[in-house]
Amino acid sequence: MVVGLGPGPAEWMTPEASAAIKAATDVVGYGPYMERLALRPDQCAHSSDNRVEMARARLALSLAAEGRAVAVVSGGDPGVFAMAAAVFEVAEEDPQWLMLDIAVAPGVTAMQAAAARLGAPLGHDFCAISLSDNLKPWTMVERRLRAAAEGDFVIALYNPASKARPTRIRQAFDLLRTAKTTTTPVAFARAVGRADETLIVTTLGDADASHADMATLVIVGSSETRVILREGARPWMLTPRAYGIGR
Repeated sequence: MVVGLGPGPAEWMTPEASAAIKAATDVVGYGPYMERLALRPDQCAHSSDNRVEMARARLALSLAAEGRAVAVVSGGDPGVFAMAAAVFEVAEEDPQWLMLDIAVAPGVTAMQAAAARLGAPLGHDFCAISLSDNLKPWTMVERRLRAAAEGDFVIALYNPASKARPTRIRQAFDLLRTAKTTTTPVAFARAVGRADETLIVTTLGDADASHADMATLVIVGSSETRVILREGARPWMLTPRAYGIGR
């Protein structure tokens, strides 16, 4: 099973995901995700670093081929910039692995969790773009940002900044400011569902890239997205379902 743990809180993990982890003899995953789990003494934990997805997938498939019940865990949903793609890609390397029973247990994605906290920013057409250029050229990221802006999508930005890539979110904002108005709503949703959760709602003109790190999901609105201000309470971010008809 390739299992989505959701963005953090136990209540956002599906019963299917919990059951898959409970049934596993071996659990394979990135270290911080593994630390979320209360594994039993009879379960084998296989933790690894962030940039070894393919090696992690090969280990999981090798264990499964030996008859082990394996759970490969990912934060959020395993099919969104996560381990499901690695597992199925690596499975092509060995005819024996193609015969394995591989299934995916979906999870709540970071953009779904962020949207739930913010109100309804994904109420109309949206797209998700990772700003990481570890596995694709930055020119492709720029091309997709321009296309998303031209198409007037709400844009969920994953992996906006890291110690190795501190400037990419700034570059993304600079590019989007050439295609969108400076009043476009922008939200920074960091560590959603965890004790250090932070939500910042601002505009594209005022967006401070320093608010973003690898624990942050950034949502950039469309031309229809608006912020609903509330006295004494956090504002709501809304993208109406009806397009182009005003309020």
